[in-house]
Amino acid sequence: MKNLHLPLVIEEDEDGFFIISCPSFNGCRSYGKTIDEALSNIREAIDLCLEETSLLK
Repeated sequence: MKNLHLPLVIEEDEDGFFIISCPSFNGCRSYGKTIDEALSNIREAIDLCLEETSLLK
């Protein structure tokens, strides 16, 4: 598996959760109580987005 370098936007909401989105994929967002948890979750979301786009080809 090759490494992808994708832009991420990280924000903290009013409850202290970290919300991460990947603008390369429409609607690709995730969150976590910590930045590490949010990053782990966005990796899973990006994997799903990549699977979906490869199925559409």
